Amino acid sequence: MPTLAIVGAGPGIGLAIARTFGSRGFDVALISRTKEKLQTLVDQLGQEGIKAAAFPADVMDRASLTDALDAAKAHFGDIDVLEYSPAPHSPVPGLTMAAASEVTVDNLQPQIEYTLYGAVTAAQAVLPAMRKAGAGTLLFTTGGGSVHPVPMFGNVNAAGAALRNWVINLHNELTGTGVHAAHVAVNIWIGDGGPAGFPTATPEQIAPLYWDLYERNHRSEIVFSG
Repeated sequence: MPTLAIVGAGPGIGLAIARTFGSRGFDVALISRTKEKLQTLVDQLGQEGIKAAAFPADVMDRASLTDALDAAKAHFGDIDVLEYSPAPHSPVPGLTMAAASEVTVDNLQPQIEYTLYGAVTAAQAVLPAMRKAGAGTLLFTTGGGSVHPVPMFGNVNAAGAALRNWVINLHNELTGTGVHAAHVAVNIWIGDGGPAGFPTATPEQIAPLYWDLYERNHRSEIVFSG
């Protein structure tokens, strides 16, 4: 069975991606901070006939993230697809939003740790085996502000843009190796409760993009605007 690892797994887009790949024969390794929430997702997927397992880790703790991915490999075998999309739905120590004019080194550094350094750490845990096998897919998700910045998210967008730059550069480097890297910028509000007039979409509408990127191995980036 091929294996998908989702870093930042949650009940929204992460669960939808897990279902999209799991229903097509993938085993699913779920990684995020809270073991209890992960187990709920594992149980949901299991009821749908999808084999999944939980590997708790904090993306701000790079050693724990590497250990979780190593544990996933020990459990399922090598990771065939990595999807990285941590999004804080509850307070994360040190993470605050700042408008562009209010960005400081102190409020930007944690965003860089969370968004870019976590992604690089996850990639380095799986990329050597992918390169050796000549096959693999690395998918990284940010908000649309990584492409079209929004002033109120000055530090968040800067970190997302750094991740986007690195992913596209990685895509270019890996061309011809059989390993594919791509960036997904979600330029809408996921689910209900978004700002008035802001476009929305369900996780189920977004998740097929990831399967398309995996199956076709073609693009360096998709910007989803609904």
